Amino acid sequence: MPYVYRSSRAPSARHRGGGRNKKQQRNKNRGAGQYIDPRRFVQVATAANEEAYNAKHSFSDFPFAKILQDNLTSKGYETPSPIQDQAIPAAIAGRDVIGIASTGTGKTAAFALPILQRLITEPKSAALIVAPTRELAQQIEQECKELAKGSGLFGALLIGGSSMGAQLRDLRDKPRIVIGTPGRIKDHLQRGTLKLHNFNTVVLDEVDRMLDMGFVHDVTEILKHASSDRQSFFFSATMDNRVRGLIEAFTSDPVSIAIKASATSDSVHQDVLEFQNSSDKIDKLHDLLIKNEVSKVIVFNETQRNVERLHRDLNDRGFKTEAIHGGKTQGQRQKALSRFKNNQVPILVATDVAARGLDVSDITHVVNYSIPKTYDDYIHRVGRAGRAGQIGYAFTFVPQQ
Repeated sequence: MPYVYRSSRAPSARHRGGGRNKKQQRNKNRGAGQYIDPRRFVQVATAANEEAYNAKHSFSDFPFAKILQDNLTSKGYETPSPIQDQAIPAAIAGRDVIGIASTGTGKTAAFALPILQRLITEPKSAALIVAPTRELAQQIEQECKELAKGSGLFGALLIGGSSMGAQLRDLRDKPRIVIGTPGRIKDHLQRGTLKLHNFNTVVLDEVDRMLDMGFVHDVTEILKHASSDRQSFFFSATMDNRVRGLIEAFTSDPVSIAIKASATSDSVHQDVLEFQNSSDKIDKLHDLLIKNEVSKVIVFNETQRNVERLHRDLNDRGFKTEAIHGGKTQGQRQKALSRFKNNQVPILVATDVAARGLDVSDITHVVNYSIPKTYDDYIHRVGRAGRAGQIGYAFTFVPQQ
């Protein structure tokens, strides 16, 4: 059977993924946030010349099955990125891997290729990949499908906002690889529709983001269900005590790989916009968005309600926008993101669900209409712009003193 995820069928509006009480509890776990000195939102972009990385391997050096090598060739992959170059040999050797790397470094292929190789060569193996958001889970799914095209592997995608019935049908077919978000994976474990005792490879991607979102207990429970004799991959943009504690509890003699990254993107010009009141604030956002150099922008706001209100206000002012937040069905979120990626709309209004994992390389501007809860959240928001060697711009609204 061709490698396919059938859970990506049209979503049902009845299934919103996790439920209101779970979302409220996760929001409560995050707390009220920290004070961030507005001066940290100001930085001039620098066209820094990064030191060239000399890869020790080429993809053809790795002992992958022919189908994987053929797919790598068709995608034009020749030289691995730093995280791939360092993580893949350790993963192939069976070691647990801790990767400290941000979005855009190629980390998905760094764990996906060794996992797919193991699934192809070990028929009794199974893998679980956990991501904090639906969008990131879908992007991991898509890359795995492309890398394993024609392999005959079968998988299931378990995310909120997608039909539970379709997921149940996929799980009955005993998928070899399961990709999903913590809340929906836990739902299936509690229902008894997902058994993880024979899953001997586990990946946690964006670990710090999962903990920020209040998923620590869900993740811990999920890991306890997986095979005790397993290989583990943990990828995180940052390494604090919470992340370190979780990793230490569930790894054995791991290989740690850290890819150097600046605190904020050096290629993003960052500044603040002061406002007096709500009317002045929306007017200044309007003035920013009509500038010629603003061609593709994400506007971050704090809550689902605020995102919807700002989305309507901008549409009323003649702007073409889409909105993404956790209250949308998966179909709505996919449509909004697709229209934004394909330049059908130039403005995406979003909660922090869009702060990580979105693979959109041509965003020119990021606007923090609300101040993020933590500086780490700010870093990840800003990181949406200034990619692919381009200069980006980030503006943060702060009350006038």
